[in-house]
Amino acid sequence: MDPTQTVPTLGEQRVRTKFNPSSEDIVQKIKDKSAELIDLVAEINYEGDINKSERARLVALAQTSYEQAAMWSVKAATLSKNQL
Repeated sequence: MDPTQTVPTLGEQRVRTKFNPSSEDIVQKIKDKSAELIDLVAEINYEGDINKSERARLVALAQTSYEQAAMWSVKAATLSKNQL
């Protein structure tokens, strides 16, 4: 790997922030904000917690929901006006 390249965050990987074939600004904004939210939720610490498995489940659900929201938002943003 080129030392000048940064490793994508979990959120960036999940919503594929580098993939935007439409080059639409709104698509990039949706992906960037969604990636930020996924990364923010990943910061929730549940190590040593008696409810570790439940907290981990909730973190995973929240991250998946943000990923799905990004997908549907991008689909809405890129839908052609004359497309069904």
